[in-house]
Amino acid sequence: MAMTIVTRAVTGGVDTHGDVHVAAVLDEVGTLLGTDSFPACTSGYVDLTRWLRHFGAPAKVGVEGAGAYGAGLARHLASEGIEVIEVDRPNRQARRTQGKSDPLDAVEAARAALSGRAHGHPRGRDGVVEAIRVLVVAKRSARGARVRAINQMRHLIYSAPDELRLRLKALSITELVATASALRPKRCGDPVMAATQAALRSLARRVHALGEEMRLLEQLLQPLLEAAAPALLSVRGVGPDTAATLLITAGDHPERLRSEAAWAHLCGVSPLPASSGKLIRHRLDRGGDRQANSALWRIVMVRLACDPETQRYVERRTKEGKSRREAMRMLKRYVAREIYAYLRAT
Repeated sequence: MAMTIVTRAVTGGVDTHGDVHVAAVLDEVGTLLGTDSFPACTSGYVDLTRWLRHFGAPAKVGVEGAGAYGAGLARHLASEGIEVIEVDRPNRQARRTQGKSDPLDAVEAARAALSGRAHGHPRGRDGVVEAIRVLVVAKRSARGARVRAINQMRHLIYSAPDELRLRLKALSITELVATASALRPKRCGDPVMAATQAALRSLARRVHALGEEMRLLEQLLQPLLEAAAPALLSVRGVGPDTAATLLITAGDHPERLRSEAAWAHLCGVSPLPASSGKLIRHRLDRGGDRQANSALWRIVMVRLACDPETQRYVERRTKEGKSRREAMRMLKRYVAREIYAYLRAT
């Protein structure tokens, strides 16, 4: 008679860092079987997986920081057929009673995955959306630096010598950048005038360079957006920046979003119950992905400006006693429902 070997199921937990990942493993009833640390590199991921399998068959692994330090480990575990659970943050109550250390954080990540307290799956960073994300990071950085440089130019003009201030203060941004880029400070005898001209020329050339950088990034982003979600770009009020933000929030694997309501909650537009006793009410969700929430707000603002149907809706809600802000919150919820259908179709 052949013997049947039963392999017990185990649950792992990993506290991730830049150089070292600390792992813990639990059995089916939550008993700690061991902890260990591994380097944050490909060979370390292989050793960590082998170490987990030494105790049994890993059913799932809770990874703290699966979107940052743990992104590489999460990809490796998924390629090994192991379910990865994203653990948002450690259990604060456990920290108060047990203290804080990397092994304890790893154990808490494993307990969160085993108990179901943590149940979300990582967005996935292995496809077109990840390529969009990294380009958007660079573009947002360039845009922010460009705005700061323009503001610095404006403030320098306020305190500049009268001759220079009167020449530049009424110019548009495009005219200001072109004019300031052509300044010749060495031809001026006044040291304050020369220094101000040099500073404005430096900032103007920086603004121009950052504008060129943004245009290059936009050229790289456009084909990726068309490949990831061509139909999403056709939605009224959705532009390249808004589409990129919503795709990044959904991730490379939008099927991980369990329902349209879960997507709305992720975007922070799902009203939360705040009832007590005889009072039945809901309150605004101040959580969720604030970038996605802002993207939905921009869509609503565009539609309010040019879509008659949206304008009629706001007018009707206002007559019912709702404020304009409340009507916009409702519109964001409806837009989230509309966008969800396009994300599931990608």
